[in-house]
Amino acid sequence: MKGRWWALVALGVLVLAIVVVAATTYLRPQPSSLPLRAVGEVDLPGGGSRFDYASLDPDRGLLFVAHLGASEVVEVDVRASRVVRVIPNVSQVHGVLVVPALHRVYATATGRNEVVVLDEDTGQVIGRAPTGDYPDGLAYDARRNAVWTTNERGGTETVVDAATGAVRGTAVLGGEVGNVAYDPVADRMLVDVQSRNELAVLDPTTLAVTRRIALPGCDHDHGLALAPVQRQAFVACDGNARLLTVGLDSEKVSGTANVGRDPDVLAYDPGLNRLYVAAESGWLTVLDARGGQPVVIGSGFLATDAHVVAADPLTHHSYYPVPAGTTGHPALLDREPAP
Repeated sequence: MKGRWWALVALGVLVLAIVVVAATTYLRPQPSSLPLRAVGEVDLPGGGSRFDYASLDPDRGLLFVAHLGASEVVEVDVRASRVVRVIPNVSQVHGVLVVPALHRVYATATGRNEVVVLDEDTGQVIGRAPTGDYPDGLAYDARRNAVWTTNERGGTETVVDAATGAVRGTAVLGGEVGNVAYDPVADRMLVDVQSRNELAVLDPTTLAVTRRIALPGCDHDHGLALAPVQRQAFVACDGNARLLTVGLDSEKVSGTANVGRDPDVLAYDPGLNRLYVAAESGWLTVLDARGGQPVVIGSGFLATDAHVVAADPLTHHSYYPVPAGTTGHPALLDREPAP
């Protein structure tokens, strides 16, 4: 009996090992060639500390990068491949959002719990407004000329007048929040409530939550991007490395895909119907979003800490600020779709 018992134990351990390996293989994207070609890279100033979000003015070719570790916003002319200026003293800057129509840039200074308003042309600080606890992502509601800031730990959204910089109000989400986006077709805001694994739908006038969209199969929804014309929302779940597609009209999950571990920033190129998912693990996943359901067309390791991406809808280049480029110094990687 004793020998038989040990045989059963050994068999159980073997089965468990097989299950773990199979699950790990299933959840981790398999190596493949990324459908991108290296165009070049721009040396960035400062040390090799963490970068966060980036936002592009495609008509002017100006990319604004949040250098969180240096508390700076770096402005890069991506057409000329050069740094235009460095805007200092934006404490622990996380989110950054350029609004080309206003020639203004909005940045969340997490170290001071405020949103900083910058002049896009000069880089000068022209306003500041208080936010909730730990402001992170940003979104712009053009219809009301309002900027929404996600207060991740505070579980709220601070709504700021884009022209005056004055706080208009606060939306309460009832849980820790991820990113926010404006749906111009349905005229509503969508917010990741990551501690509840759901998308909250808000009325942008009253700032009230009107309903909540369940996200089955998602653990900790943080990243968010919209394809308004295609009526799709893309949600990155950093707890289990999944990308969910949600129908904006049906308000239901229509598909899932495996992406790199700890997905963070998403970028959607509407001209190519291509979605980029950058992960904290340095993995980049590229998806073809045509046909209503995104399909992975490439996934692989791009660079250490390459968790930020911005896509240019005019040239279809994509950009990735990283702490160490090919020379070992901070750099902005420039990629274009491979033929």
